[in-house]
Amino acid sequence: MSHETPIYRTTPARTAKMMAIMCGICIAGGVLFFAFWDYWISMPPGNQEIGGQKEGPAVASGKTIPVTLNFVESSDFKQLAFNALPGEEGNNPTIEASVGDKIEFTIANNGVSFHAFGVTPAKEGFGDILGGTEVASMNNPLKPGQSGSSTFIPTSEGTFYYICTIPGHRELGMVGEIVVGPKGAAPTAAAPTGVSHSFDLNFVESSDFKTLAFNALPGEEGHNPEIKVKSGDTVTIKSANNGISFHAFGVVSNPDDVNSIMFNSAIGSMNNPIKPKEAKEVTFTAGAPGSYQYICTIPGHAALGMQGSFVVE
Repeated sequence: MSHETPIYRTTPARTAKMMAIMCGICIAGGVLFFAFWDYWISMPPGNQEIGGQKEGPAVASGKTIPVTLNFVESSDFKQLAFNALPGEEGNNPTIEASVGDKIEFTIANNGVSFHAFGVTPAKEGFGDILGGTEVASMNNPLKPGQSGSSTFIPTSEGTFYYICTIPGHRELGMVGEIVVGPKGAAPTAAAPTGVSHSFDLNFVESSDFKTLAFNALPGEEGHNPEIKVKSGDTVTIKSANNGISFHAFGVVSNPDDVNSIMFNSAIGSMNNPIKPKEAKEVTFTAGAPGSYQYICTIPGHAALGMQGSFVVE
């Protein structure tokens, strides 16, 4: 008696049904993926340590140090410097600060070549540039006549260096020192003043979601307005989500750390955001004097432009 191996077949209708099911699964998966697109692009970066300076909660002292630095060159391009050439007054000025001070750089290219700026703990070379201190880059430098700004809040003592990050320019003289001493006594909050303020800070987005802001996009009137209050004042922030993504609000000591929220100023959070077309508010008392930032506390959104200055005097 012979035994033949059975051959299993299906019908065209059954095949079409299975294909329809598979297509449906793929479409549903794609819809879910893009529905949470903002979540995927907003995941916080891992904890990093760069040149001994740990990227973490800020230690803001409340002191701001404004520094203006101009790229200058000798006529033969053999000497490069900041503000003045070697032997001239003001050449590569040394900046003295304490841990937690906010150094605000204003950078201008007064030369005829391309330049870029950054702060590094490295004694040589043009690497290990600390995040947030960059102005332009090797691939997108400052052209003659252009300018920019950046901020450096040292979280550790030691000597740091501000440099031109174009390869070779540091070696030709574009380097200065930032000497950071121990943190001074922290400022204290004033007693309640009885003065109240109310501010509208609404979330807005560009159509391609590459630029985020408060109240207006860059170049428009009302963009990321500066807020100034006195220590002890009562502050109410009203935030409406005028975009299509999720957002949240907080006044922070470090715009790179969404967990450094000050004064119980949070509105929503990553896990409980302000949804599109929603509006919420928070009222708090302004604490110790200092320079702070208000940001969207959804990871990644501050870096795309949702941050502004919050000064407590």
